[in-house]
Amino acid sequence: MKSSTFLALTYLLLCFVMFSGCDGSSNVDNLSASGKLKIVTTTGMVTDIVREIVGDRAEVVGLMGPAVDPHLHQPLREDAVQLSQADIVFYSGLMLEGRMAEIFEQVNRQGKPIFAVTAEVDHEKLREPPEFAGHPDPHVWMNISLWKEAGQYVVEKMTELDPEHAEVYQHNWDAYSLQLDALAEYAVTSIESIPAEQRVLVTAHDAFGYFGDAYGMTVLGVQGITTESAAGVDDINKLVDFIVERKIKAIFVESSVAQNNIRALIEGAANRGWTVEIGGSLYSDAMGETGTYEGTYIGMIDHNVTIISQALGGKVPAGGLNGKLKQD
Repeated sequence: MKSSTFLALTYLLLCFVMFSGCDGSSNVDNLSASGKLKIVTTTGMVTDIVREIVGDRAEVVGLMGPAVDPHLHQPLREDAVQLSQADIVFYSGLMLEGRMAEIFEQVNRQGKPIFAVTAEVDHEKLREPPEFAGHPDPHVWMNISLWKEAGQYVVEKMTELDPEHAEVYQHNWDAYSLQLDALAEYAVTSIESIPAEQRVLVTAHDAFGYFGDAYGMTVLGVQGITTESAAGVDDINKLVDFIVERKIKAIFVESSVAQNNIRALIEGAANRGWTVEIGGSLYSDAMGETGTYEGTYIGMIDHNVTIISQALGGKVPAGGLNGKLKQD
């Protein structure tokens, strides 16, 4: 670790101790005096599923807004302050928020309830690509059924910490689960409508592996699973060869990842006589703008499924599953 980074993290952790105190006394008996919990979360996907489950019982504060790449997010002083004020903390886990590991450890040492929502996702269902050095692929929200396992874990932990409102959490989850089931069915039927030879998803980085496994697509990313990895010239040339040989119609940029590598693929294909277009911008590690339909988990996945299907020759409604997608 570079000395400047180490000093910055040390400062943040000192700030955390200053704001939180050292008695580790945060528990279900002394949660917010107002009766409304404060829950701090990391990514938009975690924030959204926690909000759906807790409803009006808690204020949920997400640390990472739209277009924030969780792989690269450095903890800020404001993150430390929010975490120190939280009654409960939920994060994604599986090393997605890798640069926040030290501050999470500090939160844990202070005795504050902190949970990775992926902690009890069936490990036999986790992808472990060889290039990720033995660690599971963290992008589990791309498979709706796996993300439901994460949601059920949130329900269990909220019930343990706040048993008086267990029925509220379960009721909210039951209603939301039905929406997720409808979304999963839409994903399956939409991808199946794409001609078989075009069911290839080329994106800026390998965030869609679970999506491909769940819904029957070959997925190729210019970069690896983490955006900290770099794409080499050989990687780009191999992908260009694949795109030209398979006559892939469209490839996709991501809202939280630079477009340079995707542009290189388009130029490379053009030099070999094949025109491939940008099929649209997908949400991978971050959701859409706060307050929009695409700024929810359901809207995010609906957008991705619809855009992919439209660009690759599938048949889907222009407004997506719920008719709420923005029309460009």
